[in-house]
Amino acid sequence: MATLSDIGVAAGLNILSAFIFFVAFAILRLQPFNDRVYFPKWYLKGLRTDPVHGGAFVRKFVNLDWRSYLRFLNWMPAALRMPEPELIDHAGLDSVVYLRIYLIGLKIFVPIAFLAWAVLVPVNATSTGLESAGRDNITSSDIDKLSISNVHSRSERFWAHILVAYAFTFWTCYILLKEYEKVASMRLQFLAAEKRRPDQFTVLVRNIPPDPDESVSELVEHFFLVNHPDNYLTHQVVYNANKLAKLVKKKKKLQNWLVYYQNKVERTSERPQIKIALERDNVSNDPKSIMPAAFVSFKTRWGAAVCAQTQQTRNPTMWLTEWAPEPRDIYWSNLAIPYVSLTVRRLIMAVAFFFLTFFFMIPIAIVQGLASIEGIRKRAPWLNPLIDIPFIKSFIQGFLPGIALKLFLIFLPTILMIMSKFEGFGSISSLERRAASRYYLFNFVNIFLGNILTGTAFEQLDSFIHQPANEYPITIGTAIPLKASFFITYIMVDGWAGIAAEVLMLKPLIIYHLKNFFLVKTEKDREEAMDPGSIGFNTGEPRIQLYFLLGLVYASVTPTVLPFIIVFFGLAYVVFRHQIINVYNQEYESGAAFWPDVHFRVIIALIVSQIVLMGLLTTKEAASSTPFLIVLPVLTIWFHIYCKGRFEPAFVRYPLQEAMMKDTLERATDPNFNLKAYLQNAYVHPVFKASLFDEDEEDEEVMSLKLETESVTVPTKRQSRRNTPLASRISGASSPSLPDHGIRNHNPEP
Repeated sequence: MATLSDIGVAAGLNILSAFIFFVAFAILRLQPFNDRVYFPKWYLKGLRTDPVHGGAFVRKFVNLDWRSYLRFLNWMPAALRMPEPELIDHAGLDSVVYLRIYLIGLKIFVPIAFLAWAVLVPVNATSTGLESAGRDNITSSDIDKLSISNVHSRSERFWAHILVAYAFTFWTCYILLKEYEKVASMRLQFLAAEKRRPDQFTVLVRNIPPDPDESVSELVEHFFLVNHPDNYLTHQVVYNANKLAKLVKKKKKLQNWLVYYQNKVERTSERPQIKIALERDNVSNDPKSIMPAAFVSFKTRWGAAVCAQTQQTRNPTMWLTEWAPEPRDIYWSNLAIPYVSLTVRRLIMAVAFFFLTFFFMIPIAIVQGLASIEGIRKRAPWLNPLIDIPFIKSFIQGFLPGIALKLFLIFLPTILMIMSKFEGFGSISSLERRAASRYYLFNFVNIFLGNILTGTAFEQLDSFIHQPANEYPITIGTAIPLKASFFITYIMVDGWAGIAAEVLMLKPLIIYHLKNFFLVKTEKDREEAMDPGSIGFNTGEPRIQLYFLLGLVYASVTPTVLPFIIVFFGLAYVVFRHQIINVYNQEYESGAAFWPDVHFRVIIALIVSQIVLMGLLTTKEAASSTPFLIVLPVLTIWFHIYCKGRFEPAFVRYPLQEAMMKDTLERATDPNFNLKAYLQNAYVHPVFKASLFDEDEEDEEVMSLKLETESVTVPTKRQSRRNTPLASRISGASSPSLPDHGIRNHNPEP
């Protein structure tokens, strides 16, 4: 059990580590040869060029201006200087709203910390529950005397914890309400002011039923000409081009070699483009390569909104429509997965995730062994001479457990992302949101519950063996707050030193210079060597939510955790604001569509904190006061239902009123815009575009004809034509079931 001195040693080590990281970053970012590593966003925007220093050769690599080193922390106020509207224009709404999660942490926990330290810490510290309980088998330390465990059973002091719990709940809900309202307003304002994008007019249609007489492209066209005759504009079928994508990826690696060694490549017997061209022709000509899915574009946003948010046929499993992701957000490989197999895939991954979560308890138990010096003494007495050294003891208890747990989690995000890809989600944003939800659940079970329950059982093993079963809840209830010292060490390792290491970007720095030295031959290579990365919602947001969970749970139990969490939120806000301004290049823009998930997880953390407090008071035999806590989860759930109904529709549906207003404004300001030409190839698979890179103009024209999706009149092959006014290739006559005035030219105007 970590003592105050152990926590002090851990704090000193982590503060020193963070300071070293910041100093190293301050020095490295000033060097000219690192400029593309620490400011790649400005290079990608074309607003920054390589620094030019005249004079000595060494100035091209090293900054010799000593005055610049005196201001080594000036990047912090600079990161806070850019106003939020300008930051939205610079980095997008997703990035700005992501930063607001850290601000919410500060808004919630700073007032809570003041109240907890003013009320609960004196109440806990002036009690003598741990000393007088007589449980010698319960390991504790000085820091635990500030927790609720130090309050006597049946004490009237528990009313202070109950009243403060009400205050914490109401304050947290108030902040969540204001933030949900603010973010929803920001999203609607962002969508209203956003420039024209293909996804605003396009719907992804999946599970298109097969037709023996028509191709998928003809079937899609006929369906939407009949059911959306006034709004349908064009479409693009989805191809299974995964094999072609691999060839294009291979070609991309060889492209600069072809440029650099052009004469040598031209003397080879076969250029890489030949294989690509053959595979491209196979994909475009083979009906089996066409998936029962298509991107359908409309003349107006209003028309797209109607289609995306309504059921298309009486069979709710066919012609499924949803808003199309923006082209750069699409994960093309998964669009080739048959829709009917998605349910099976997700069931398989649910089972796999269950076993992954369950078996991770084993290293958790090992970590808990490291977290307890007393446990090590009992099981490895030969290590006593080494453990008795004060610094070694403080290092083991205050620093090593957090590092060990952090190491176990290194490969977890990659594993969870692979699982999400296997499930078949069709966009990068949905992949990241699914991986984030799995990561959050994993953290909740293994890091939170696992460390509490596994550690408690490990430390209190003798107690469990030698005491009656009816005393188990009392021992567990007393021991849960005692795990606060472990979480404090974890917060310092992950939330202090870990965040400081983020700004250093050691891995991208090394990789860039290795690529620059060994692989870069052209300016294009140099641009591709930069690895700006992104905010990483699938890893960053679950980490934040773990701190919300720890803060809300321990606010009423062990308030000493709160200052460490506040430092995390403040430091992370500054660091990630700097990274978003100068480094990260977001892969997509969802308009903060992830916010309902953020809100829901904070609500879950709040409910868990209330249940934990009820459980603790029950073990403390506070029968008269515990029932007053039951109303808190009920009120919290009601609050969530209210917010879900009031604000969530703005994140999952697009109001027709907003769509019509934007369409009307656009027609008034730009009446001659050729929307059809703008959307024509917006959703063509990128490999088709890449495979045309070195083809001559004639080949490009041939390919464009093959991929043509223009909405010309396509006669149907069906024997039964009751659902279309178009002429049949067989009879050449129109459907007698439709009046003559319904027969018109369905070639939409641009």
